[in-house]
Amino acid sequence: MRLTRRRFLLTTGATSVVLAAARPAPRVHAAIARTITVTHSVSTFVYGQHLVAKEKKFFEDEGVSVPSFIVPGGGAKVAQALAAGQAMFALGDSNHPLKITEKGRDALMIFATDTRCSYANIVVRQDLFDKDVRSVEALADPRRVGRKAVVAATAIGSGTHVYGVYVLKETKAADGTPVNDHVDWVGGGASTTMLGGLKAGKFDAIMAVPEWQFAAESEGFGRVIYDVLDERAWNRVFGGPIPVTVGYVLRETVERSPDLVQAYVNANYRAQQWIRRAKDEEIVELLHKPYMDTFRREDVVKSVRYYKTILDWDFHIAERDYANGMKVWLPLAVEKPVPYARAVDMGFVRKAQATYKS
Repeated sequence: MRLTRRRFLLTTGATSVVLAAARPAPRVHAAIARTITVTHSVSTFVYGQHLVAKEKKFFEDEGVSVPSFIVPGGGAKVAQALAAGQAMFALGDSNHPLKITEKGRDALMIFATDTRCSYANIVVRQDLFDKDVRSVEALADPRRVGRKAVVAATAIGSGTHVYGVYVLKETKAADGTPVNDHVDWVGGGASTTMLGGLKAGKFDAIMAVPEWQFAAESEGFGRVIYDVLDERAWNRVFGGPIPVTVGYVLRETVERSPDLVQAYVNANYRAQQWIRRAKDEEIVELLHKPYMDTFRREDVVKSVRYYKTILDWDFHIAERDYANGMKVWLPLAVEKPVPYARAVDMGFVRKAQATYKS
């Protein structure tokens, strides 16, 4: 059959229509992604939801862009960044939105990622452990420590400080007084300075995320004396689950840009469900090099396994768990109780759950 110019155009035109129909429709929002500013204190797996959402491009899938994270070191600085408008969304300790609210700008917890405080672990110097400083109670004994114990949190007022003080206040020394009365608190900064200070003897103990705990123990300069994975030890001090690490935002952002809030929650919820299903090594392969290469790979694997035992897969903040947390936050973090209804908005989580049923 002779192929005329008319037949050629008709044939190729029809083929183009078929191919176009076969292609998936492009995501309209991909071309109009709106930039959001997002912050967390340190790049460890405690904030894995942010890291996974970025690396798996869940933020972009939800129509928003996160060029880079604001990582100031210390949760108090994260709260300051959010309150000052430098960041729209924060992932950090649940006491920080309460502090912002107390100062006159309502902040809301919009999801929770865990049920225990992974940075309430206490690691003591190895040489002190060898001298029988093997319990929280022993930190109150200057004869064994050699001085009034110096305990480092990332920053005074940070989540590590609040939870550390609570552990030490709830633990009694030999004379019946709180261990917290017998120590000096200092700000130790982020990973390098916290671990370096412990190794150099500047600190006698540090509040430690799992990565720091594993690094200190594997390198032989620190040992854990309070481990939140010990359920009896946790319940003895805290009494049950607490929404510890939360996503939070200013109420005015919720009112002004609910679509961006939903996109942020969706991306993090999807990240949490991916973490739930993914193999430990798959998670480490995704995150180790871009975020945690200062830690040994095997320590990051341990960290992932650790967090999977305390993560809150449904992101929900129950009122009873919030009330349990208030025992910690009051009066260490806030002067007066903040009602659940004023502090928590679970509407975005419910929509994320309905959209991405696991």
